[in-house]
Amino acid sequence: MDADRGAGTVTSTDVTDVLVVGAGPTGLVLACDLARRGIAVRIVDRSPAPPRTSRAKGPNPRSLEILDDLGVAEAVLAAGSAPLPMLKYRDRAPVAQADPWAGSAPSPDAAYDRAWLVAQWRLEEILRARLAGCGVRVELGREVVGLTQSPDAPAEAGARAEAGAEDGPEADAEASRVVVTFAEDRRGEGAALRARYAVGCDGAHSSVRKLLGIGFEGTTREDQVMVCGDVELAEDALDRGLWHQWFDEDGAVMLCPIPGTRTGWWFQAGPERDGRGRPLAPTADGFRRLLAHHTGLPGQALTRAELLSTYRVNVRMADRFRAGRVFLAGDAAHVHAIAGGLGMNTGIQDAFNLGWKLGEVLAGRADPGLLDTYEEERLPVAARTLDLTSERLRATLEAIRRPGGGLDSAITADTTGLGVGYRWSSLAADRTHPEAHTHPDRTHPATVTDPTGVPHPNAVTDPAGAPLTADEGPQPGDRAPDASCTDAATGAGTRLHRVFAGPRTTVLGFGPGSAAVLDEVAATYGGTGVRTCRVYAADEDRGENRAGEQSQDQGEEQSADRREGRTGTEAGPPGCAVIDAEGHAAAAYGTGASARAAASAGGAASGARTGTIVVVRPDHHVGLRVPADDARSVREYLRRLHGTGHSAARPPERSSERSPDRFPDMVDAVRKG
Repeated sequence: MDADRGAGTVTSTDVTDVLVVGAGPTGLVLACDLARRGIAVRIVDRSPAPPRTSRAKGPNPRSLEILDDLGVAEAVLAAGSAPLPMLKYRDRAPVAQADPWAGSAPSPDAAYDRAWLVAQWRLEEILRARLAGCGVRVELGREVVGLTQSPDAPAEAGARAEAGAEDGPEADAEASRVVVTFAEDRRGEGAALRARYAVGCDGAHSSVRKLLGIGFEGTTREDQVMVCGDVELAEDALDRGLWHQWFDEDGAVMLCPIPGTRTGWWFQAGPERDGRGRPLAPTADGFRRLLAHHTGLPGQALTRAELLSTYRVNVRMADRFRAGRVFLAGDAAHVHAIAGGLGMNTGIQDAFNLGWKLGEVLAGRADPGLLDTYEEERLPVAARTLDLTSERLRATLEAIRRPGGGLDSAITADTTGLGVGYRWSSLAADRTHPEAHTHPDRTHPATVTDPTGVPHPNAVTDPAGAPLTADEGPQPGDRAPDASCTDAATGAGTRLHRVFAGPRTTVLGFGPGSAAVLDEVAATYGGTGVRTCRVYAADEDRGENRAGEQSQDQGEEQSADRREGRTGTEAGPPGCAVIDAEGHAAAAYGTGASARAAASAGGAASGARTGTIVVVRPDHHVGLRVPADDARSVREYLRRLHGTGHSAARPPERSSERSPDRFPDMVDAVRKG
């Protein structure tokens, strides 16, 4: 499909399932997710040593849920701190204090209510340790210079399959593969790696994207510039319990303490300028001058400055997120205005969307067409995020012109990431709301703009859905809500997101009528990527454990898996049961009112039909929500994601043929703008 671009002399070739290029948060999350699924993954980075980048200030609530699923949220929370109140100054004097998170608190359906401050290098260190626990280490100093895909490989693979050929590892590696070539090492030797799939997570200047010839449309604002760095201040120079922000007519300085350090601070400021008004490159002495000018602190209070850089407002998005067997994620696919802190977070969420899909296809359970849904779902989200961050930047620039304005203007409910969903997706199997793909309140056009208000070339369908009533509950495509409950086997408190954790789809059963479907799912898919969970009301008769539930010993084994970080092929039994003691799960999923109505209408005779089945994808999004007697819909949906179960699993994936008719018409509109 793609011509050989930049390939050099190859002296050796290795083979892997997935090659991840770039070891920032996006690439590390993807590699962790694949490795825990038992997928052969390698991750490379051009840097000779792990970078000490700390510009991104930390994960938002949705990313914290993902990190929790990967088993590292506790380490991230311990390494960072809650976001700080903001103290704002004018003419060196404090004029206002704001705490954008003062009114927020964890809720039953969301355990994380705010972003978390943690240095990016520390987050990456935690993710590298998690990845090493799966037996995978980042390969440093490996720069990608060439990428090749064979145009006729799918036909070759299909011909061998029809002929009944038994492909060994060598033959399998030759068909439908990506060959990535690396720059010469210190000994002057080139090398290449052959992968079944490759993912470019290598930043805004992505070599992978350039080698694929994928456009990166958008704008860079040369007049909106900020200098950044990590600095150390003399002890007691400033209160480390506050994020200090000086905004004046001629510039700004912002200082936020770096968690886990005694004297470290994030430094951001408007740059010094020369006599013609052009921004000067950042230097330690320049930082000292800016500090003294805007804050009144002596320049000598800044004792050290490192990781100096210049940031320009950049709003760009790739034309497409996939070319054959190569995908783009994170900054390689989209870069955002800094307002709202969504750049790193959108990349982490890209990775979580793509990881499970690659895992199912490579395991041979799902058709390769499942991979089409990565771009189908994430491209509109990225475009909407460009719009959101640009709008938040405009609001912030307007706010800081007035005394008392500050960075709190960039923070809204939208920046938590908890409202992002995929109702338009072909994976959103809506049986109860057939209008979900076209309803104007759920999918209405939104124009992506840069900070100046110029429309972005990719106009998209807005990922935000219409508000739901408490009784209606989440619809297919929506984020699956969390809910506190009790583990029926152990009596310990738990949460639904802990039930979802790990590389599996979860089938929730509410009401007595759900038992038969859960039994069927457990019998068909037990141990092959699907778990079942019976959600009992507090006053509901449990009877004896069903086939889809686990015993107390099994529940304790699953808890041990969680504590010790075992997931995927290492994890324990896939079935469980929880008690919705306080009704949070019924409220979050809208099953309480429907159950009461059914019981009232039919009395005891309706018990066999009373209930709801909710299929939750491995990335915590609702895939299907149907009445408990609609076993056929459940069967069809799981077959698409996981094949027919362990009784008739298909061979591991070979073909890269696309299924263009899987995309709704909306995706064509997204691409054409």
